[in-house]
Amino acid sequence: MKALFIGGTGIMSTEVTALALKKGMDITMINRGNHMDRIPEGVKLIKGDLDDPEVQAEIADEYYDVVMNFVVYKPEAAERDIRLFNGRCAQYLVVTSACIYEKPIKTFPMTESACVANSPWDYARDKIAMEEVYRKAYKELGFPVTLVRPSHTYCKWALPTSFGGGWNVVSRILRGLPIIVQGDGLTVWTITHARDVAKGMVGLFGNTHAIGEAVHITTDEIITWDDIYKSVARVLHKEVKLIHISTEMICAAAPGEWGHFMGDISHCAIYDNTKIKRLVPGFTAETTADEGIREAVEYMMAHPETQNENPEFDALCDKLVKAYDIFNASVK
Repeated sequence: MKALFIGGTGIMSTEVTALALKKGMDITMINRGNHMDRIPEGVKLIKGDLDDPEVQAEIADEYYDVVMNFVVYKPEAAERDIRLFNGRCAQYLVVTSACIYEKPIKTFPMTESACVANSPWDYARDKIAMEEVYRKAYKELGFPVTLVRPSHTYCKWALPTSFGGGWNVVSRILRGLPIIVQGDGLTVWTITHARDVAKGMVGLFGNTHAIGEAVHITTDEIITWDDIYKSVARVLHKEVKLIHISTEMICAAAPGEWGHFMGDISHCAIYDNTKIKRLVPGFTAETTADEGIREAVEYMMAHPETQNENPEFDALCDKLVKAYDIFNASVK
């Protein structure tokens, strides 16, 4: 199978690339080359950006069984890809996001037909507009698109946290400092290891029944935000103090987080994976949250280059903890 990957060295795309190569696919990758260590031997690399006319010219005479774009974030990029690949591939897959659903969610678990309307977060709004472009192209042009909707995906070098980055959370636990958790910490959430997303995604390659469809690829495991941070602490053999602060208060202290919190992580999110299991028989997410978190924490502990301290994040957390302590003292 001849495939073109746009992107390919991100959290989920690195695993997709490795698995597709293992299955014998002939892969060409368009990539800026910022993470050359993540590009496996055997992949043909076109170094650059798909917006570059020279890159477009290099693939102009090619036909692909699969085009997989991991890095479309705007409707304009979707329109570009339709121009470039309509009639030049048997299947085009694009990573969209499960964050696009209306919040708060009205039914659980969410199917792919749940209401799409996420107004607080510009990232989600752009993904919605992007999907609309692809759907129109499928209906009017027969563009062979498959919309892949993962949720919170992580890997060994990207620990799943609500904000602040993985190492910053590990560092605070190691130093005995409190961890800020939005709300009461009991919001149920879905984190899926990139290896499992890759199994579902590669399983969709060449699947004509997936064309014109939107498909979840997530785990069936349900976890709370408190569970996630307690799991990190267990790996470190440390106690963790969780400070529960309202989403509104966090966003008041960090206005740039408003859309992300209000449009996504402050709400419960459980997804129905019936469709991916039907399209890819035998698919199941095998990596548990505890297993994946252990792998990520151990990887960071063993790789100093991942241990980038963030004084601004620490200052924000300390500011919120101080406000929390002042409030508690005032009501006693």
